[in-house]
Amino acid sequence: MEALYVRQLKLGPMDNFVYLVGPKDSPEVLVVDPAWDVPAIEKALGEDGKRLVGAFISHCHGDHTNGLPDLLSRHDVPVYAQREEVDFSADLRALAGGALSPLGPGDSLTVGGRGFQALHTPGHTPGSHCLLAQDALVSGDTVFINGCGRCDMRGGNPEEMYRSLSQVLLKVPDSTRLFPGHDYADVPVAALGDVRQHNPYFAFPDVAAFVAYRMRPRR
Repeated sequence: MEALYVRQLKLGPMDNFVYLVGPKDSPEVLVVDPAWDVPAIEKALGEDGKRLVGAFISHCHGDHTNGLPDLLSRHDVPVYAQREEVDFSADLRALAGGALSPLGPGDSLTVGGRGFQALHTPGHTPGSHCLLAQDALVSGDTVFINGCGRCDMRGGNPEEMYRSLSQVLLKVPDSTRLFPGHDYADVPVAALGDVRQHNPYFAFPDVAAFVAYRMRPRR
């Protein structure tokens, strides 16, 4: 497998991870979930000799998108979001404007001559999707190393989350590195096979058990 460049930036007061992702042998990169601190993103680009060619939005929540206006004022790049998320979120449409480039489930996008794939993983929001880039899965708030995204907010759906985890992500190889959208675990990155073994949200035998656990009252 060809080498991949991934730079993980921890930014903002909610322990968000922002990512730069592209082939190691190309200057072209995507930024995943540009939020909080666009100058810090640009500093990382400069340090590593990379050039921004697009923004990939895992979902519409503000802690993953609030840097878009600043980013687009400095970089004329497309903003890739899942088509259902574009329809769902007026805020996302306002932030990205004419730069929006909607993707369908399984659509590919090219960075530095390599094809990356958008995996539609609804549950946290209707149009949540993950970026599968070679041996890396950048997951936004779909799945964390020890958990998964909330399903009790507007647009959340625990049945869809169960299907995203148990069907869509089941097809991703165990050796794939999981890069989550927040720093919520003891380690910032883990092999997906290890996550499947230890993350309790992969352990439920059916959707009813998953929903009962995921939607239990919070204290």
